[in-house]
Amino acid sequence: SLPCLQVYVQYLSQSGGWEMASIPQQQQDEDATKLQFGSLFENADTLINAEVCMLLEHRKAQNETDDIDEDQEMSEVFQKTLSHTKRFSKFKNKETIAAIRSLLNKHNFHKFELASLANLCPETSDEAKSLMPSLNGKYDDEEMQQILDDIKQHIGIQN
Repeated sequence: SLPCLQVYVQYLSQSGGWEMASIPQQQQDEDATKLQFGSLFENADTLINAEVCMLLEHRKAQNETDDIDEDQEMSEVFQKTLSHTKRFSKFKNKETIAAIRSLLNKHNFHKFELASLANLCPETSDEAKSLMPSLNGKYDDEEMQQILDDIKQHIGIQN
């Protein structure tokens, strides 16, 4: 199972859901714009949509080959999540995913920024900085644009 999913489930069970009244003060101080995520997410890794899609496809294939009862088919949530990740995955194969991770890792992006850039694929530096305020001041517009162009190039190569 996925460590980040376990942390998410643990978070929901501890907080009683997403209602602000039930979230402890420490968790209310979380702020993604400042890359502050709280202790529950300190050791959690991020996945990009394409990675989640590949994991879900693998799980679906396992269930199909394991001769599972029709009563135990994949849940509606599983099916919807798979459908969502298929629809929004920008990268089609393991090689492209690895290349994108490598590209973004060499620029020392925070794991949240890495996943956000890979999932959203912003067109311009301004768009990236609007979507992720934590990028402001890290890279000048030309350098950020080059990174985004490199991502687009990987998308183009796989098609």
